[in-house]
Amino acid sequence: MSRQVFIDTETTGFDYKIGNRIIEFGAVEVIDRKVTGNNLHFYCNPNYEVEAGALAVHGLSNEFLADKPLFEENVEKMIDFLKGAEVIIHNAAFDVPFINWELGLLENNKYGTLEQHVAKIIDSLELARKKHPLQKNNLDALCKRYHIRNDHRTFHGALLDSELLADVYLAMTGGQTNLVLQTTKNASKNSIDIDFDKLNLRSASENIINISAHDKYLCDILKLEESAKW
Repeated sequence: MSRQVFIDTETTGFDYKIGNRIIEFGAVEVIDRKVTGNNLHFYCNPNYEVEAGALAVHGLSNEFLADKPLFEENVEKMIDFLKGAEVIIHNAAFDVPFINWELGLLENNKYGTLEQHVAKIIDSLELARKKHPLQKNNLDALCKRYHIRNDHRTFHGALLDSELLADVYLAMTGGQTNLVLQTTKNASKNSIDIDFDKLNLRSASENIINISAHDKYLCDILKLEESAKW
């Protein structure tokens, strides 16, 4: 049995190093390339002001989030849901450090990092860039390219985007995954070997993170503008 989980997050802003937090988490389960309907979704009270630019993308205000549980109250069920799975993220260089930042804030860092709980992490953005060089490869562009309806998507949402990503990825791979982000020394020749230790809180490469995060942020703004035209 091949178990994959497609995840996405929404945050208060694009840079976790200045205190931004995760405010929404969505995960969609796929087993043997079939969407099971077994999803995980939650909102979090960040105790941190949502930046105006981020609010324009996802529409999640501090007022809406005020009565939601803290991230730490959702961690155990998140880890349990992801445990042992092949995790697919669109622009993992943004979401993985954010998740690890949140995990690192917990008492005694008892859960370690995301990579310690999952089988591997696949960046669907890197896969899309390899398959479609010199083209737009954000989620909206990929939905259009693979004829996946997303006209119901007014704002970004972690669960909705995870559902769309699952559809896009299954269409894009056609049964084969060839860009796997591995932290082991035995990465295959078809895999991208990325050391996520360089992306975590304690040893972050600021240029890499800022460029990746800023790219996601600008892409989100662009996608919002594009959807407004329709």
